[in-house]
Amino acid sequence: MTAAAIRTGTRRAPALLGVDGLTVRFRLPGGTVHAVTDLSLTLRPGELLAVVGESGCGKSVLAHALLGLLPRNATVTGRAHLHPPGGRPVDLVDAGERHLARHVRGRVVGLVPQSPATALTPVRSGRRLLEETLRAHGHARRAAPAAADRIAAAVGLDPGDLDRYPHELSGGTAQRLATALALAPDPPLLLADEPTTGLDRPLVDHTLDLLRRRCDSGAAVLLITHDLAAARRVADTVAVMYASRIVEHRPTAALFDAPAHPYTAGLLDALPDRAFTPVPGHPPMLTDLPDGCAFAPRCPHAGDACRTPPRLVPDGPGRVACHHRLTPGAPG
Repeated sequence: MTAAAIRTGTRRAPALLGVDGLTVRFRLPGGTVHAVTDLSLTLRPGELLAVVGESGCGKSVLAHALLGLLPRNATVTGRAHLHPPGGRPVDLVDAGERHLARHVRGRVVGLVPQSPATALTPVRSGRRLLEETLRAHGHARRAAPAAADRIAAAVGLDPGDLDRYPHELSGGTAQRLATALALAPDPPLLLADEPTTGLDRPLVDHTLDLLRRRCDSGAAVLLITHDLAAARRVADTVAVMYASRIVEHRPTAALFDAPAHPYTAGLLDALPDRAFTPVPGHPPMLTDLPDGCAFAPRCPHAGDACRTPPRLVPDGPGRVACHHRLTPGAPG
């Protein structure tokens, strides 16, 4: 099956990742953080799904929950079924640390962290980190240096940067090294959490195109980004998060052409090539969410119905959670 066929839906590949009702809560002395709420999505080989939204909406928590990288005060419920090619399915929520460390992280699911400076081992050079990663995933010792150079070139790293230590790297260079480390084992699923942070525009486009090529070769990518232009450039589908929930999820072209949720419309209107008008107000605190629709205090269409939380329901070619959706579709 070609990646183009997967994207157009002419033949749907079996799901690589199926998330159902994922909910994450953090217990704090002063209350509970509602970080992710009842999140469901499906990701197939050849698909690039972008998750977008304002800071603090739960995007990064989603990635860390899938890999079991949350702190001890986190409670995770729901299901996240991973179907590794040629391997046994595993529920990432129920899987223990031993299984995740030995069989999932890096091997089946790679992670480009949002803050590479805190994820890179400070006492090893970039070259040593990359070669050790390659050898741990099957490369012979003699072949690892050449493979490291190839991967570095693919992400736009100068070979000389590999001989530096993390503290000697700029933020953008550290970001590219973190991307190289995530790509080195060639995982079928990549979670890319703000992978273009600190990069100038040509390198942003280079990185996005690299992710798109991975999908075109059959891998899957979950791209977490603030950059709507990035999502429009490479994503097949876009999920919009607000206050811990997905409020709209649909094919990229449909979402940009005719957003159904007022929040999505507000994000798009904030783009420089559109109205360049920010969404009014501020997101709610995740420790103090309103009883009804969390976006209602900022929404020009809010009414009495918004006192009840809207459900994410089928709407045309996607799903939307809104009592006053802008482009109603026929429920599926």
